[in-house]
Amino acid sequence: GNLSLAMTFFKRKKNNDRNDPVLHIGSSLTAVCTISAELEITARSLYWTLNGKRLARNTYKVLSPTESSVTLHQLNGSLQRSGDNLVCHRSNGEVLAGSCLYVGSPPEKPVNLTCWSRNTKDLSCRWSPGSQGESFINTKYILKYKLKWYGKEKDCEDYTGQMYTCYVPRDLAIFTPYEVWVEASNQLGSAASDVITLDILDVVTTDPPPDVLVSRIGDLEDQLSVRWGSPPALKDYLFQAKYQIRYRVEESDEWKVIDDAGNQTSCRLAGLRAGTVYFVQVRCNPIGIYGSKKAGIWSDWSHSTAASTPGIDRSHIGSCDSKPSEHNSTLRKELKQFFGWMRKHSYGCTDVSIKLYDQWRVWLQKAQKTHDQVSKDKTHLLMRHISRQQIITVGTHGIGPVPKKKKKSIVLSLITHPHVVPNP
Repeated sequence: GNLSLAMTFFKRKKNNDRNDPVLHIGSSLTAVCTISAELEITARSLYWTLNGKRLARNTYKVLSPTESSVTLHQLNGSLQRSGDNLVCHRSNGEVLAGSCLYVGSPPEKPVNLTCWSRNTKDLSCRWSPGSQGESFINTKYILKYKLKWYGKEKDCEDYTGQMYTCYVPRDLAIFTPYEVWVEASNQLGSAASDVITLDILDVVTTDPPPDVLVSRIGDLEDQLSVRWGSPPALKDYLFQAKYQIRYRVEESDEWKVIDDAGNQTSCRLAGLRAGTVYFVQVRCNPIGIYGSKKAGIWSDWSHSTAASTPGIDRSHIGSCDSKPSEHNSTLRKELKQFFGWMRKHSYGCTDVSIKLYDQWRVWLQKAQKTHDQVSKDKTHLLMRHISRQQIITVGTHGIGPVPKKKKKSIVLSLITHPHVVPNP
């Protein structure tokens, strides 16, 4: 088909002006710039640009002293939503005439339509534009919904959130199914998604659990206690809640998830590292609201709450630390005591072993009850400095700890080839 565009001095038009051509991807286009003889400009001196980029001279053709044409083959999708700017210039760069080209394809069927209701009070839906993504030209999406059997079709109006989402804030019925779908349209065609049927009660999600508290469990170095509150917006509803917990160490982005927290509002984390800061989050899934037979939708995760496990050297943190010399003196004294006991009870053994160390610990606990050789605090000190990893098997010539490892008047006519659709 043929399409002509007559313009005086080039003036930028609004998006999708009815004189601007809309073309399918792969189409070819010939544009002709006709100038008035009064301007004393020859067509041979003109040049063309597309989106500000000068086109190759072999795409131009001088049709007459006052007509210059340019031909574009196998057009690609528009690079900008406002249309691609095809412009005719005089030799000094002055803009003489031009047009916006809209090159794209009809929209694809929207896919992946999912909806959720926060606390049964509203409905939000999200979708994807299709396997090929956007169609290069402006495409309008409308979310439609209606009560399944007798409802009037309505359009969702709030698209101010994320892309490909819409929000219905009020006047929703429960205990009655809705049909929901998305219609996509542009200047080259339209398409609709599959219709999904849902009951508000089956797609409920809650706010994240409130009041998440993470705390130590006494002096247990490998455990933390996690407690949280039930979703307050659903306090008057009949439902059960299923919770998930996830946690990570401070220096890592990898979360470990506990799926089986059940419907309790507390949980104990075990197998943790001593003296380590952990970040913990909790989320909720409401199950069986008002007898619904389907599980709800997981809430967002709560804000991270941090806590640290007790460290092995926790009693030596802060202003009450002993001086290094005092540490060394106490350690030396306790080592002397251990080796003295070993000579009496090893019965000729010349090696230090873990088994023997364990026997000494038992003896030391009993000795605390009968005499004042070692206080309880000193025993803990010894256990901090002489751990199982530090006792090595040696002969009678040396005993010591294992060392630790380091870490802008003219007529412009556009002649287009198949698949040209004038903008209505």
